[in-house]
Amino acid sequence: MEAPLIVGVDGSGPSLTAVDWAVDEATLHGVPLRLMYASLWERYEGVAPSGSTERPSEQVMAEYVVGSALERAQRRDADVKVSTEILPEDAVSALLGAGDGAFALVTGSRGRGELKGLLLGSVGLAVAAHARCPVIVVRGDTAGLAGTHGRILLGAGGPDSGGEAVRFAFREAEARGCVLDVVRAWRSSAHERGGPSAPPGNTALGHEERAAAFLEELLSEASAGGPAARVRRATVEGPAHRVLVDRSAAADLVIVGARRRAGQFGLQLGRTAHALLHHAQCPVAVVPQRH
Repeated sequence: MEAPLIVGVDGSGPSLTAVDWAVDEATLHGVPLRLMYASLWERYEGVAPSGSTERPSEQVMAEYVVGSALERAQRRDADVKVSTEILPEDAVSALLGAGDGAFALVTGSRGRGELKGLLLGSVGLAVAAHARCPVIVVRGDTAGLAGTHGRILLGAGGPDSGGEAVRFAFREAEARGCVLDVVRAWRSSAHERGGPSAPPGNTALGHEERAAAFLEELLSEASAGGPAARVRRATVEGPAHRVLVDRSAAADLVIVGARRRAGQFGLQLGRTAHALLHHAQCPVAVVPQRH
């Protein structure tokens, strides 16, 4: 069975925006779409009286939410293969479990009932931090959501987190027929900026040269088969999280890798991924490195 693109729905505005984006993504890659609603309603609604045929209000709402999302997806593209699923589970646990066999997981930037001022909802953050498949959090301005820039942005991280992200980025750029911008940020301290006391190789020029060499090595494997994606490389001085947030304003999707450490608790997200999930001006894909 073909791995589906799974989008978490809850009836909120951001989740409906995520449905629209996910329909387009599923169409691009020719994969089925699954709309998933998960809630612990069975636990807090209580047990219906014996012989009662009345359904709990949360169950009725769940059916309405997935039904509305299904209609929206079919209106956007009648040819996409869509299925729905309602699970009486915690939303994060349900999505993480489903992600093991998914093409990718898609969430909105904020869920139903969460404070309007939140930059990113708790479900999207937790799923991006722990999933074993790519996670796309749909956020950003109108142009970024519509995919009008014709540009995918990849933040080139370390070798222990970058391989899967590079392959994902090439696949996205090829499917969209757009440019892939690969950026490696570098930094040097004030005493390394070419001054007389700077150790050999630790000048700003040395840092930039190492960044450029790293890019070539990172991209060599992905481009060995002659992919159709047009690649532009850039080395930029500055903190990676700021560089990528700024450049996300001209991108349709920004992609970063993530390490998954076995047995480690807490959010497994670096500073760059965390900043993008909260501040990027286009959808953000966090791609875990499989070991």
